[in-house]
Formats: sequence, C-alpha cells, structure tokens
Amino acid sequence: MNERVTGKIQVYAGDGKGKTTAALGLAIRALAQGLKVKIVYFDKGGDFYGERKILDLLANNYQISYQATGLSRFDPTTHKFRFGVTDGDKEEGKKALEIVKQIFANANYPDLLILDEINPAITLGIIELTEVLEILQLRPKDLELVLTGRSVCSEIIALADLVTEMKPLKHYFDQGVEARKGIEY
Repeated sequence: MNERVTGKIQVYAGDGKGKTTAALGLAIRALAQGLKVKIVYFDKGGDFYGERKILDLLANNYQISYQATGLSRFDPTTHKFRFGVTDGDKEEGKKALEIVKQIFANANYPDLLILDEINPAITLGIIELTEVLEILQLRPKDLELVLTGRSVCSEIIALADLVTEMKPLKHYFDQGVEARKGIEY
C-alpha cells in the first residue's frame, strides 16, 4: 500500500460538460499508481451509464469499486431525462450518505473517493447540506475526496482545496442534439 499523505477535497462543478469525466480520469490515474478508488453515485440510478461497464471490468484487475444510488432519471428509449425530486429520490439520497459514512468508518477506506453528482443532490434538496457537512467532518484526513455536479454550495467551496468550474462556451444540446450513447451516458 502507498504511503498516505494529506488528502485534499476537490470539486468539479459548473454548467459545462465534463465533471464526471474529469473525476473518472483522475480515478484512472490513481489506479495506474496502485491507489484504491471508490465511487459513490448520487442520484444516478439505472444501468445505462456506459462507464460502469468499464468499471466492472477494471474491478477484476484493479482496486476500484462503485455503488450507484438514485432512481433512474434517464429513459434510453427516448433519450430524455426526468426532472423533479420525489420521496423515492430522497430515500436514495439517504442511502448514499449512509454508504459514505460506512466508507469513512472502515479502516480499509480507499485512497480516492468520488462522490459523483453530490452537488446537485444538495441543491435539489435530495440530501441536506447540513448532513453532508457533518459527514465531511468524518473524512479520514489522508483520503482524497472528489465532489462532482453542476451546482455547488458556497459552504462546500469553502471546505474544498481545489474547485474547478466547467463552463460551456458552446454546446450541441443548444442545437437540439439529444444525449448520445457512449458520449453523454
């Protein structure tokens, strides 16, 4: 196992494409250096996310795992996303927070933990900011933590060591292009 150093909190936010993609790129880099990676998907239920097929294959040879929570928001037949928050979404959010607590409490926690789409889960009211802030206080100090998602609260920014904003300068969605298999999901 690698010698642990002080972990940082990284945030990838903004309206532009690439937040999850950046986090997954960091995961690949970490795996190549022998680090252990865990991903918790917030509000990303369903089995149509293409990266999970590769993550399943990588898990056979590298120390990477993920847990997906959330009700499905995407209909692959229509290529449309569901908006709004249901009680079921909130229950799934609680489940994701419990997973994070368990990871932090486990002596064999990963070197890198990605909390994908946690930022909008907070701003949409799926989970409470106060709960997230309390949980972040439990984070082992040598664990690298990445939080992704479109919007990010100022309280999270204040805790973070690195905040990157993805900003769209041009996007084909504005021309009516739907989500594409292998590119957006």
